[in-house]
Amino acid sequence: MSTAEDPAVPRPGPDLAPSTVPARAGVVVVGAGIVGLATARELLRRDPERSVVVLEREPEIASHQTGRNSGVVHAGVYYQPGSAKARLCVAGKTMLEAYCAEHAIPLRQVGKLVVALTHEELPRLAAIEERARANGVPGLEMVGPEGIREREPHVAGIRALVSPTTGIVDFRAVARSFADEVTRLGGRVITRQQVQQITERGGEVVVRTPSAAITCSGVISCPGLWADTLHPAGSAPDGARIIPFRGDYYLLRDDARELVNGLVYPVPDPRFPFLGIHLTRRIDGAVWAGPNAVLALARTGYRRRDLNLRDLARVLTYPGFLRLAARAWRVGVMEQWRDLSRRSFAASVRRFLPQLHDDQLLPGPSGIRAQALDRSGALVDDFRLAGSARVVRVLNAPSPAATASLAIAGVLADELEQRLAA
Repeated sequence: MSTAEDPAVPRPGPDLAPSTVPARAGVVVVGAGIVGLATARELLRRDPERSVVVLEREPEIASHQTGRNSGVVHAGVYYQPGSAKARLCVAGKTMLEAYCAEHAIPLRQVGKLVVALTHEELPRLAAIEERARANGVPGLEMVGPEGIREREPHVAGIRALVSPTTGIVDFRAVARSFADEVTRLGGRVITRQQVQQITERGGEVVVRTPSAAITCSGVISCPGLWADTLHPAGSAPDGARIIPFRGDYYLLRDDARELVNGLVYPVPDPRFPFLGIHLTRRIDGAVWAGPNAVLALARTGYRRRDLNLRDLARVLTYPGFLRLAARAWRVGVMEQWRDLSRRSFAASVRRFLPQLHDDQLLPGPSGIRAQALDRSGALVDDFRLAGSARVVRVLNAPSPAATASLAIAGVLADELEQRLAA
Protein backbone atom coordinates (compact mmCIF):
# COMPACT_ATOMS: atom_id res chain seq x y z
CA MET A 1 0.00 0.00 0.00
CA SER A 2 2.99 2.29 0.47
CA THR A 3 4.25 4.19 -2.56
CA ALA A 4 7.30 6.16 -3.60
CA GLU A 5 5.64 9.16 -1.97
CA ASP A 6 5.01 7.23 1.24
CA PRO A 7 4.89 9.86 4.02
CA ALA A 8 6.40 7.40 6.46
CA VAL A 9 9.72 7.19 4.60
CA PRO A 10 12.28 9.29 6.49
CA ARG A 11 14.53 11.82 4.84
CA PRO A 12 18.22 10.95 4.39
CA GLY A 13 20.35 10.92 7.53
CA PRO A 14 24.10 10.56 8.01
CA ASP A 15 25.69 8.79 5.07
CA LEU A 16 29.43 8.17 5.30
CA ALA A 17 31.50 6.28 2.76
CA PRO A 18 32.63 2.77 3.73
CA SER A 19 36.25 3.94 3.71
CA THR A 20 35.53 6.10 6.75
CA VAL A 21 34.61 3.15 9.00
CA PRO A 22 37.21 3.11 11.78
CA ALA A 23 39.23 0.00 12.59
CA ARG A 24 38.73 0.47 16.33
CA ALA A 25 36.09 1.97 18.63
CA GLY A 26 35.15 1.97 22.27
CA VAL A 27 31.56 0.82 21.75
CA VAL A 28 29.71 -0.16 18.60
CA VAL A 29 25.93 0.28 18.52
CA VAL A 30 24.20 -1.81 15.86
CA GLY A 31 21.12 -0.16 14.37
CA ALA A 32 20.22 3.51 13.85
CA GLY A 33 16.61 3.22 14.86
CA ILE A 34 15.40 5.35 17.73
CA VAL A 35 16.56 2.90 20.42
CA GLY A 36 20.05 2.52 18.96
CA LEU A 37 20.49 6.28 18.53
CA ALA A 38 19.17 7.02 22.02
CA THR A 39 21.61 4.46 23.40
CA ALA A 40 24.59 5.94 21.56
CA ARG A 41 23.61 9.36 22.87
CA GLU A 42 23.38 8.03 26.43
CA LEU A 43 26.81 6.39 26.23
CA LEU A 44 28.39 9.64 25.07
CA ARG A 45 26.61 11.73 27.68
CA ARG A 46 27.97 9.45 30.39
CA ASP A 47 31.51 9.49 29.03
CA PRO A 48 32.33 12.20 26.45
CA GLU A 49 35.75 10.61 25.90
CA ARG A 50 34.23 7.30 24.85
CA SER A 51 34.47 6.42 21.16
CA VAL A 52 31.00 5.38 19.95
CA VAL A 53 30.14 4.24 16.42
CA VAL A 54 26.60 3.47 15.22
CA LEU A 55 26.33 1.12 12.24
CA GLU A 56 23.15 1.15 10.16
CA ARG A 57 22.44 -1.25 7.30
CA GLU A 58 20.14 1.13 5.37
CA PRO A 59 21.06 4.32 3.47
CA GLU A 60 19.02 6.34 5.99
CA ILE A 61 18.47 6.31 9.72
CA ALA A 62 15.07 5.41 11.19
CA SER A 63 14.07 3.52 8.04
CA HIS A 64 11.88 0.84 9.59
CA GLN A 65 9.88 0.74 12.84
CA THR A 66 10.98 4.21 13.98
CA GLY A 67 10.09 5.95 10.74
CA ARG A 68 6.89 4.04 10.02
CA ASN A 69 4.95 4.00 13.27
CA SER A 70 1.81 5.94 14.12
CA GLY A 71 3.62 8.61 16.14
CA VAL A 72 1.75 7.96 19.40
CA VAL A 73 3.49 8.82 22.67
CA HIS A 74 2.04 6.11 24.89
CA ALA A 75 1.19 6.80 28.53
CA GLY A 76 1.47 3.20 29.76
CA VAL A 77 -2.20 2.23 29.67
CA TYR A 78 -2.05 -1.38 28.52
CA TYR A 79 1.06 -2.99 29.96
CA GLN A 80 1.32 -5.55 32.74
CA PRO A 81 2.20 -3.68 35.97
CA GLY A 82 5.81 -4.29 36.91
CA SER A 83 6.80 -5.33 33.37
CA ALA A 84 9.66 -3.66 31.55
CA LYS A 85 7.16 -2.18 29.10
CA ALA A 86 5.16 -0.58 31.90
CA ARG A 87 8.14 0.80 33.80
CA LEU A 88 10.11 2.03 30.83
CA CYS A 89 7.12 3.46 28.96
CA VAL A 90 6.05 5.61 31.90
CA ALA A 91 9.61 6.75 32.63
CA GLY A 92 10.50 7.17 28.97
CA LYS A 93 7.43 9.28 28.22
CA THR A 94 8.44 11.82 30.86
CA MET A 95 11.99 11.89 29.50
CA LEU A 96 10.79 12.19 25.89
CA GLU A 97 8.46 15.08 26.71
CA ALA A 98 11.30 16.94 28.42
CA TYR A 99 13.64 16.24 25.52
CA CYS A 100 11.17 17.48 22.92
CA ALA A 101 10.51 20.64 24.92
CA GLU A 102 14.26 21.30 25.21
CA HIS A 103 14.89 20.71 21.50
CA ALA A 104 11.76 22.44 20.13
CA ILE A 105 10.31 19.23 18.68
CA PRO A 106 6.49 19.51 18.52
CA LEU A 107 4.74 17.08 20.88
CA ARG A 108 1.05 17.41 21.77
CA GLN A 109 -0.99 15.66 24.42
CA VAL A 110 -4.16 15.13 22.37
CA GLY A 111 -5.54 12.39 24.63
CA LYS A 112 -6.72 8.86 23.96
CA LEU A 113 -10.10 7.17 24.28
CA VAL A 114 -10.20 3.37 24.58
CA VAL A 115 -13.79 2.76 23.52
CA ALA A 116 -16.06 -0.17 24.34
CA LEU A 117 -18.81 -0.80 21.80
CA THR A 118 -20.55 -3.74 23.49
CA HIS A 119 -21.34 -4.85 27.02
CA GLU A 120 -19.13 -7.90 26.48
CA GLU A 121 -16.12 -5.58 26.22
CA LEU A 122 -16.75 -3.80 29.52
CA PRO A 123 -14.88 -6.27 31.78
CA ARG A 124 -11.82 -6.01 29.52
CA LEU A 125 -12.06 -2.21 29.58
CA ALA A 126 -12.22 -2.30 33.38
CA ALA A 127 -9.12 -4.52 33.43
CA ILE A 128 -7.27 -2.00 31.25
CA GLU A 129 -8.22 0.78 33.65
CA GLU A 130 -6.92 -1.27 36.57
CA ARG A 131 -3.61 -1.83 34.79
CA ALA A 132 -3.29 1.82 33.82
CA ARG A 133 -3.90 2.99 37.39
CA ALA A 134 -1.37 0.48 38.70
CA ASN A 135 1.15 1.90 36.21
CA GLY A 136 0.56 5.44 37.49
CA VAL A 137 -0.96 6.82 34.29
CA PRO A 138 -2.23 10.31 35.26
CA GLY A 139 -5.65 11.84 34.70
CA LEU A 140 -7.54 8.65 33.88
CA GLU A 141 -11.31 8.87 33.67
CA MET A 142 -14.03 6.39 32.76
CA VAL A 143 -16.86 8.04 30.84
CA GLY A 144 -20.16 7.03 29.26
CA PRO A 145 -21.69 8.04 25.92
CA GLU A 146 -22.01 11.70 26.90
CA GLY A 147 -18.38 11.87 27.99
CA ILE A 148 -17.33 10.27 24.72
CA ARG A 149 -19.31 12.84 22.71
CA GLU A 150 -17.80 15.72 24.71
CA ARG A 151 -14.33 14.68 23.62
CA GLU A 152 -15.04 13.01 20.28
CA PRO A 153 -18.46 14.19 19.02
CA HIS A 154 -18.50 11.79 16.05
CA VAL A 155 -17.36 8.63 17.87
CA ALA A 156 -19.79 5.90 18.94
CA GLY A 157 -19.43 3.83 22.10
CA ILE A 158 -21.08 2.89 25.39
CA ARG A 159 -18.09 3.54 27.64
CA ALA A 160 -14.53 4.75 27.26
CA LEU A 161 -11.36 5.03 29.28
CA VAL A 162 -9.83 8.48 28.78
CA SER A 163 -6.05 8.93 28.98
CA PRO A 164 -5.63 12.70 28.58
CA THR A 165 -1.81 12.71 28.60
CA THR A 166 -1.32 10.32 25.67
CA GLY A 167 0.39 12.34 22.98
CA ILE A 168 1.68 12.48 19.41
CA VAL A 169 5.09 13.33 17.97
CA ASP A 170 7.11 12.77 14.81
CA PHE A 171 9.51 10.02 15.92
CA ARG A 172 11.59 10.53 12.78
CA ALA A 173 12.29 14.07 13.95
CA VAL A 174 13.24 12.73 17.38
CA ALA A 175 15.58 10.15 15.83
CA ARG A 176 17.22 12.81 13.65
CA SER A 177 17.76 14.94 16.73
CA PHE A 178 19.34 12.01 18.57
CA ALA A 179 21.64 11.38 15.58
CA ASP A 180 22.64 15.05 15.50
CA GLU A 181 23.48 14.89 19.21
CA VAL A 182 25.55 11.74 18.76
CA THR A 183 27.58 13.52 16.09
CA ARG A 184 27.91 16.69 18.15
CA LEU A 185 29.15 14.68 21.14
CA GLY A 186 31.87 13.09 19.04
CA GLY A 187 30.20 9.85 18.00
CA ARG A 188 29.71 8.61 14.46
CA VAL A 189 26.60 7.34 12.67
CA ILE A 190 27.55 5.36 9.58
CA THR A 191 24.91 4.13 7.16
CA ARG A 192 25.10 1.43 4.47
CA GLN A 193 26.95 -0.85 6.87
CA GLN A 194 25.10 -4.13 7.37
CA VAL A 195 26.51 -5.93 10.39
CA GLN A 196 26.94 -9.58 9.50
CA GLN A 197 28.79 -10.97 12.49
CA ILE A 198 29.63 -10.10 16.09
CA THR A 199 32.47 -12.16 17.54
CA GLU A 200 33.88 -11.98 21.07
CA ARG A 201 37.52 -12.91 21.47
CA GLY A 202 39.31 -12.43 24.74
CA GLY A 203 38.82 -8.91 26.01
CA GLU A 204 37.43 -7.41 22.82
CA VAL A 205 34.69 -7.77 20.20
CA VAL A 206 34.99 -7.78 16.41
CA VAL A 207 32.04 -6.43 14.42
CA ARG A 208 32.10 -7.34 10.73
CA THR A 209 30.30 -5.76 7.78
CA PRO A 210 30.80 -6.61 4.08
CA SER A 211 33.42 -3.89 3.78
CA ALA A 212 34.92 -3.45 7.22
CA ALA A 213 35.76 -4.94 10.61
CA ILE A 214 35.73 -2.89 13.80
CA THR A 215 37.45 -4.06 16.97
CA CYS A 216 35.86 -2.63 20.09
CA SER A 217 35.48 -3.09 23.83
CA GLY A 218 31.74 -3.72 23.76
CA VAL A 219 28.62 -3.86 21.60
CA ILE A 220 24.99 -2.90 22.10
CA SER A 221 22.95 -4.49 19.34
CA CYS A 222 19.51 -3.07 18.44
CA PRO A 223 18.83 -4.64 15.02
CA GLY A 224 15.02 -4.69 15.16
CA LEU A 225 13.69 -6.85 12.33
CA TRP A 226 17.01 -8.72 12.12
CA ALA A 227 17.26 -9.65 15.82
CA ASP A 228 16.89 -13.38 15.13
CA THR A 229 19.48 -13.44 12.33
CA LEU A 230 22.18 -11.28 13.86
CA HIS A 231 21.21 -12.71 17.25
CA PRO A 232 20.89 -16.46 16.71
CA ALA A 233 17.82 -18.14 18.15
CA GLY A 234 20.06 -19.88 20.66
CA SER A 235 20.81 -16.53 22.28
CA ALA A 236 17.23 -16.45 23.61
CA PRO A 237 16.27 -18.99 26.30
CA ASP A 238 13.21 -20.11 24.34
CA GLY A 239 14.70 -19.82 20.86
CA ALA A 240 12.36 -16.95 19.99
CA ARG A 241 12.13 -15.85 16.37
CA ILE A 242 11.11 -12.52 14.86
CA ILE A 243 7.83 -12.70 12.93
CA PRO A 244 7.30 -9.66 10.68
CA PHE A 245 3.69 -8.44 10.85
CA ARG A 246 2.75 -5.84 8.25
CA GLY A 247 0.28 -3.15 9.23
CA ASP A 248 -1.37 -0.97 6.58
CA TYR A 249 -2.91 2.42 7.27
CA TYR A 250 -5.53 4.41 5.44
CA LEU A 251 -5.61 8.20 5.50
CA LEU A 252 -8.84 10.04 6.17
CA ARG A 253 -9.62 12.35 3.29
CA ASP A 254 -9.30 16.04 4.15
CA ASP A 255 -13.05 16.50 4.47
CA ALA A 256 -13.20 13.66 7.04
CA ARG A 257 -10.36 14.79 9.32
CA GLU A 258 -12.72 16.88 11.42
CA LEU A 259 -14.43 13.67 12.53
CA VAL A 260 -11.50 12.88 14.86
CA ASN A 261 -9.94 15.17 17.48
CA GLY A 262 -7.32 12.92 19.03
CA LEU A 263 -6.74 9.17 19.40
CA VAL A 264 -9.54 6.60 19.37
CA TYR A 265 -8.75 2.95 20.15
CA PRO A 266 -10.86 -0.20 20.48
CA VAL A 267 -10.72 -2.50 23.47
CA PRO A 268 -7.88 -4.85 22.43
CA ASP A 269 -8.06 -8.61 22.28
CA PRO A 270 -5.96 -9.80 25.25
CA ARG A 271 -4.75 -12.84 23.27
CA PHE A 272 -2.63 -10.68 20.95
CA PRO A 273 -0.16 -7.81 21.50
CA PHE A 274 -1.83 -5.68 18.82
CA LEU A 275 -4.16 -2.82 19.68
CA GLY A 276 -6.58 -3.24 16.78
CA ILE A 277 -7.56 -0.75 14.10
CA HIS A 278 -7.61 2.71 15.65
CA LEU A 279 -7.81 6.36 14.65
CA THR A 280 -4.74 8.53 15.09
CA ARG A 281 -4.48 12.27 14.61
CA ARG A 282 -0.90 12.94 13.54
CA ILE A 283 1.32 15.83 14.52
CA ASP A 284 0.98 17.21 10.96
CA GLY A 285 -2.83 17.23 11.22
CA ALA A 286 -3.44 14.12 9.14
CA VAL A 287 -5.62 11.34 10.54
CA TRP A 288 -4.61 7.71 10.05
CA ALA A 289 -6.91 4.70 10.38
CA GLY A 290 -5.26 1.36 11.14
CA PRO A 291 -3.20 -0.66 11.23
CA ASN A 292 -4.37 -4.13 10.48
CA ALA A 293 -1.94 -6.98 11.26
CA VAL A 294 -1.06 -9.55 8.60
CA LEU A 295 1.96 -11.76 8.08
CA ALA A 296 4.51 -9.98 5.88
CA LEU A 297 5.91 -12.19 3.11
CA ALA A 298 9.34 -10.61 3.50
CA ARG A 299 11.20 -9.18 6.46
CA THR A 300 10.78 -5.72 4.95
CA GLY A 301 7.67 -6.54 2.94
CA TYR A 302 5.91 -3.20 3.10
CA ARG A 303 3.85 -3.95 -0.01
CA ARG A 304 1.53 -6.90 -0.52
CA ARG A 305 3.55 -8.07 -3.51
CA ASP A 306 6.88 -8.03 -1.66
CA LEU A 307 8.08 -11.62 -1.32
CA ASN A 308 11.32 -13.11 -0.04
CA LEU A 309 11.22 -16.90 -0.11
CA ARG A 310 14.00 -17.29 2.45
CA ASP A 311 12.30 -14.95 4.92
CA LEU A 312 8.96 -16.64 4.40
CA ALA A 313 10.44 -20.12 4.83
CA ARG A 314 12.00 -19.06 8.16
CA VAL A 315 8.52 -18.18 9.39
CA LEU A 316 6.54 -21.07 7.94
CA THR A 317 8.95 -23.75 9.18
CA TYR A 318 9.19 -22.36 12.69
CA PRO A 319 7.25 -24.51 15.21
CA GLY A 320 6.13 -21.45 17.15
CA PHE A 321 4.45 -19.94 14.09
CA LEU A 322 2.71 -23.21 13.22
CA ARG A 323 1.30 -23.39 16.76
CA LEU A 324 0.16 -19.75 16.61
CA ALA A 325 -1.47 -20.26 13.20
CA ALA A 326 -3.34 -23.35 14.41
CA ARG A 327 -4.69 -21.42 17.36
CA ALA A 328 -5.50 -18.10 15.70
CA TRP A 329 -6.24 -18.91 12.05
CA ARG A 330 -9.72 -17.36 12.20
CA VAL A 331 -8.27 -14.03 13.31
CA GLY A 332 -5.63 -14.32 10.59
CA VAL A 333 -8.22 -14.90 7.89
CA MET A 334 -10.26 -11.92 9.08
CA GLU A 335 -7.19 -9.66 9.10
CA GLN A 336 -6.18 -10.84 5.64
CA TRP A 337 -9.62 -10.12 4.20
CA ARG A 338 -9.65 -6.69 5.78
CA ASP A 339 -6.24 -6.08 4.25
CA LEU A 340 -7.54 -6.87 0.76
CA SER A 341 -10.91 -5.13 1.02
CA ARG A 342 -11.22 -1.41 1.64
CA ARG A 343 -14.94 -1.91 2.19
CA SER A 344 -14.24 -4.38 5.00
CA PHE A 345 -11.60 -2.06 6.48
CA ALA A 346 -14.02 0.87 6.33
CA ALA A 347 -16.72 -1.19 8.01
CA SER A 348 -14.35 -1.85 10.93
CA VAL A 349 -13.61 1.85 11.28
CA ARG A 350 -17.30 2.75 10.97
CA ARG A 351 -18.08 0.81 14.14
CA PHE A 352 -16.45 3.76 15.95
CA LEU A 353 -16.98 6.46 13.35
CA PRO A 354 -20.47 5.92 11.84
CA GLN A 355 -20.33 9.00 9.60
CA LEU A 356 -17.29 7.80 7.66
CA HIS A 357 -17.84 6.86 4.01
CA ASP A 358 -15.80 4.26 2.15
CA ASP A 359 -14.45 6.83 -0.31
CA GLN A 360 -13.13 8.97 2.56
CA LEU A 361 -10.40 6.39 3.17
CA LEU A 362 -7.32 6.87 1.00
CA PRO A 363 -4.37 4.43 0.75
CA GLY A 364 -1.69 5.32 3.26
CA PRO A 365 1.68 4.05 4.47
CA SER A 366 2.55 0.70 5.96
CA GLY A 367 4.88 -0.53 8.66
CA ILE A 368 6.39 -3.79 9.85
CA ARG A 369 6.25 -4.78 13.50
CA ALA A 370 9.22 -6.91 14.57
CA GLN A 371 7.44 -9.26 16.96
CA ALA A 372 9.27 -12.06 18.76
CA LEU A 373 7.45 -15.39 18.94
CA ASP A 374 8.62 -18.27 21.11
CA ARG A 375 8.59 -21.95 20.20
CA SER A 376 5.35 -22.56 22.12
CA GLY A 377 3.53 -20.14 19.80
CA ALA A 378 3.30 -17.37 22.40
CA LEU A 379 3.95 -13.83 21.24
CA VAL A 380 6.60 -12.30 23.49
CA ASP A 381 4.74 -9.55 25.31
CA ASP A 382 7.59 -7.65 26.95
CA PHE A 383 10.90 -6.07 26.06
CA ARG A 384 13.61 -8.71 26.12
CA LEU A 385 17.38 -8.45 26.40
CA ALA A 386 20.14 -11.04 26.35
CA GLY A 387 23.89 -10.92 26.07
CA SER A 388 27.31 -12.19 26.92
CA ALA A 389 30.48 -10.83 28.47
CA ARG A 390 30.83 -7.79 26.20
CA VAL A 391 27.65 -7.77 24.12
CA VAL A 392 24.15 -6.62 25.05
CA ARG A 393 21.49 -7.82 22.61
CA VAL A 394 17.96 -6.43 22.21
CA LEU A 395 15.83 -9.43 21.25
CA ASN A 396 12.34 -7.87 21.40
CA ALA A 397 11.49 -4.17 21.43
CA PRO A 398 8.18 -3.45 19.68
CA SER A 399 5.79 -0.66 20.72
CA PRO A 400 6.08 1.27 23.02
CA ALA A 401 9.83 1.20 22.42
CA ALA A 402 9.81 4.56 20.62
CA THR A 403 8.08 6.24 23.57
CA ALA A 404 10.41 4.45 25.99
CA SER A 405 13.60 4.90 23.96
CA LEU A 406 15.41 7.23 26.36
CA ALA A 407 14.61 4.99 29.33
CA ILE A 408 15.61 1.86 27.39
CA ALA A 409 18.88 3.59 26.51
CA GLY A 410 19.67 3.96 30.19
CA VAL A 411 19.03 0.27 30.81
CA LEU A 412 21.21 -0.79 27.88
CA ALA A 413 24.07 1.51 28.92
CA ASP A 414 23.87 0.17 32.48
CA GLU A 415 23.91 -3.41 31.21
CA LEU A 416 26.99 -2.88 29.07
CA GLU A 417 28.89 -0.98 31.76
CA GLN A 418 28.18 -3.73 34.27
CA ARG A 419 29.37 -6.41 31.86
CA LEU A 420 32.56 -4.56 30.98
CA ALA A 421 33.32 -3.93 34.65
CA ALA A 422 32.87 -7.60 35.63
